[in-house]
This record gives sequence, structure tokens and C-alpha cells, in this order.
Amino acid sequence: MADEVELAADQHVRYIVTVEKKDSFESLVMEHIRLNGAYWGLTTLDLLHKLHAVDAAEVVDWIMSCYHPESGGFGGNVGHDPHVLYTLSAVQVLCLFDRLDVLDVDKVADYVAGLQNKDGSFSGDIWGEVDTRFSYIALCTLSLLHRLHKIDVQKAVDFVVSCKNLDGGFGAMPGGESHAGQIFCCVGALAITGSLHHIDRDLLGWWLCERQCKDGGLNGRPEKLADVCYSWWVLSSLVMIDRVHWIDKEKLTKFILNCQDKENGGISDRPDNAVDIYHTYFGIAGLSLMEYPGVKPLDPAYALPLHVVNRIFLKK
Repeated sequence: MADEVELAADQHVRYIVTVEKKDSFESLVMEHIRLNGAYWGLTTLDLLHKLHAVDAAEVVDWIMSCYHPESGGFGGNVGHDPHVLYTLSAVQVLCLFDRLDVLDVDKVADYVAGLQNKDGSFSGDIWGEVDTRFSYIALCTLSLLHRLHKIDVQKAVDFVVSCKNLDGGFGAMPGGESHAGQIFCCVGALAITGSLHHIDRDLLGWWLCERQCKDGGLNGRPEKLADVCYSWWVLSSLVMIDRVHWIDKEKLTKFILNCQDKENGGISDRPDNAVDIYHTYFGIAGLSLMEYPGVKPLDPAYALPLHVVNRIFLKK
């Protein structure tokens, strides 16, 4: 096709490296979730074969400056309170650089394990909010650290399964509306614990495929606009339940590529909107799951490049 849009990989790399500079508007807006931003940006660099564009030692030092040795958790930035959201991002980035050796692994694992509730659910931090996102985050973190034995895994699985809906999807808690982001968290949690047999793959696969809109993009719930980030949330779940061939990959690829800023780099939520680091990562992650040429494969459950996951679990 003559109008084929290419992936502007070099521009995206340049964009990511400059976003990390302190004085940009975007870095100010992301001040409180800077650790998540680091994970999104650095994982994108790795997927594009450019992780060496940053100084690994500098990144690792900064990550450890967000650590709370008294609790074992990480804050979203230096001086911010610990939360599982940022603790997982810290662990994932350290996995990228193969630097888990800087952690007191048991202390971090105890922090996460200590957030499990009697019903098997997890709170995000000491304030006690419960959400299936935190179940996934806890299971993913502990699995990457080889410390799943510190929690009641069966109870964790039972709680996730209790959030399953009649449409095959999952919500944030029992009775909560099915949403593609929560579905990823629940399917990911079940994949990590070897419990995917609890899912009706055809029913859930059908619900997820219905998320593809006329413009080729995916949405998170019925009647919503397509958004690049669902290229990850929906596709990763479809890959884990083996139904990814049910969507039109060509149309989705085109939608993602049309959301690029081809001159300055970055990807937006939909065409012609402002780019940000979050959508840049999830756009490239979606392309990775569709085996786009030149993008490294990504593990759908751990949201890390496959070679990193293999190194952690297969010692490759």
C-alpha cells in the first residue's frame, strides 16, 4: 500500500529520553507517578532495542531514592508515600537492567504480602483501598521476586474469580462493571498463578473482540471511543486466552501508527491529540503483541520484554 505509515522508532526514542528531563510540562504533570513513567519509557526503549540510550546506574540510583527501607515499599517519586503501584514499577525497571541485586528482596516482598486481606484481596497501601489491579500487581511483583510463597495464593485467586461477570469479563471488585483494564489485571493474575482454567475463553474473547471500533482501534468498554492504551489492555488478555486472532490486526496496527507524532516522536490516545509517555508505551506494546517488525516481543502477563522474563524464570 502506497500510504503505509511506518513506525517512527528513532523519534520515539528521542522523545522518551527528553521527557525524563525535569523541566518539561509533561514531567511536572507526572511528578507524582514518575516511577510509573520511568517504567513506561524505559520498557519502550528496550522494546525498540535502545535501552542503552540511558545511563543504567543513574536510573537505578534514582529508583532506590524512592525506596522506603522502613516499610519495604516504593513511592511514585522521591519523598512520596509507598504504594504497590510504584513498587511493581520499581521491580520491573530493575528487572530490565538485571539489577534486582540492589533490593532487600524479602523486605520488599513482605511489604507486598502484608497488604493481602482476609478475603484474599489486596490493598494498594496502608489506607486500604481494594481493587483487582492490586491483586495483579501483588502477584506480579512477588512472582518476579520468586516470593509467591509469602501469600495465600489460592485465596488471591479466589478473590479474582469472585470478580468475574456474566459477560465473561472482570471488574474492580465483586459486582463491578467489566472493563478492559481490569480484565487484563484479572487475566494476568490468573496467568501468573496458573489459574486460567477459571476463564470462559470464548465468552471473554468475544467481549474483548467487540472492543474493536470502526476506526480499527480498541476501546475499554462498550460505547466508548477507541484509545491506543487498549491496544495493550485488550490484546494482552486476548494473547493470554489464545483468542488474539479474533481481531483485525491490520486495522489496529494502522490506528496505532496514525496516532504517532512522526516529527517529534510520541504516540497519543487517538489521532491528532497530544502525545504522552503512557500512550507511547502502550502503543508500542500493542505493536509488539502483534509482532510488528523491529519491535521486541513482550510477555503479556508480566508486561516486560520476553527476554527479560526468560532471564528471570529460565535463567537465560
